[in-house]
Amino acid sequence: MKTRIDPATGNVVSGGKPVFPLGLSDPPPVDGKTPSGGDAWAEIAGAGINFARHYDPWAASSAAEQMINVQHKLDVARQHGMQVWLALAGVDNTLANKALLTEIVNAVKGHPGLGVWKGADEPAHGHIPAGGLAAVLKHVHSLDPDHPLAIIEAPRPLSDLKPYAAACDIHGVDIYPVSVPPGKHAGRTNKDISVVGDVTRILKEAKPSQTIWTTLQIAWSGVLPPRNQVVFPTLQQARFMAYDAIIAGARGLFFFGGHLRTVMTPSDRARGFNWMYWRNVQKPLTQELSGPQHVAALLAPDAPFKVTASALDIALSARQTADSIYVIAVRRSPTRRGRITFRGLPAGITTGSVLPHGPSNPPRTIGVKAGAFTDTSPYEPHNARVYRFPR
Repeated sequence: MKTRIDPATGNVVSGGKPVFPLGLSDPPPVDGKTPSGGDAWAEIAGAGINFARHYDPWAASSAAEQMINVQHKLDVARQHGMQVWLALAGVDNTLANKALLTEIVNAVKGHPGLGVWKGADEPAHGHIPAGGLAAVLKHVHSLDPDHPLAIIEAPRPLSDLKPYAAACDIHGVDIYPVSVPPGKHAGRTNKDISVVGDVTRILKEAKPSQTIWTTLQIAWSGVLPPRNQVVFPTLQQARFMAYDAIIAGARGLFFFGGHLRTVMTPSDRARGFNWMYWRNVQKPLTQELSGPQHVAALLAPDAPFKVTASALDIALSARQTADSIYVIAVRRSPTRRGRITFRGLPAGITTGSVLPHGPSNPPRTIGVKAGAFTDTSPYEPHNARVYRFPR
């Protein structure tokens, strides 16, 4: 299945249909089981996961055996309506292993389960020369013009990241701010979870026209025992970080660390995936983000007009389709609360709604007058909301 990037929106288009990637890095074992005995990949796909990362460094001595595993994973992804984000680790920095790189790409480029290639991991952080990555990108494109390549960066300054924008089709960043002490992964003054939006915006500055993905936290090395305190994002934190990244420009989200066994319960460790976190946080968040109304908002092009909020700590993205206007908004402050008024909707809009999220937040009607509306439900710290207004 061909995958491309829509230059007008930055959306991934797969098989002619725009998709908002919601992926796991890494997913459960491909033939694994849920705690109830169900098929693991059927479970994640049923909740809305549509991408699964495969990361296993390639070596010429084991490539044939590795390819059997990859082909199986691509087959299973296809069966469940998912796609694989396939790493080229080991052949992704230079063309020193050009023959092996060519063999890998040619072997799977026609598989309908392939979605996107994964290039070098955190190259700016590792001081990997950008020229080598650009050569890999050019060679991959020459073999396979039908699948884009993504690289993911660690949080770094703009000057460090900018050279790598030309070495990929999709530029991403990973950011894991929930830790003890908070925010140590980002290495920035802002220790709050709103640092997610900060580092995503840096990628957008590196090349404004480029598609951006953000990789968010389930777990990471900074919370692994025995040296570090185990802490996971709550559902509210995870939800805020997802929308903060989206507003900052992310056109795809991945969630890292569900496969890290040292932070799993003993029963989950035996199954190879953090099903406890999945049940409590990841599944309800994924179900919300993958719901039809939310997907329409996430895929919508940026609106040709500006919407503003009555508080400086409100970040928002206004979007427009042929039949709807969407406003995605978050309260980035960890302490402020209160009602918010929004202004700037086109004339003629008189009513809208807040899209539902969770059992305690059903849809609510919003009245609009002269392009402005006030949400009567106060914004608490790190709240996130999606509004829809029929045109």
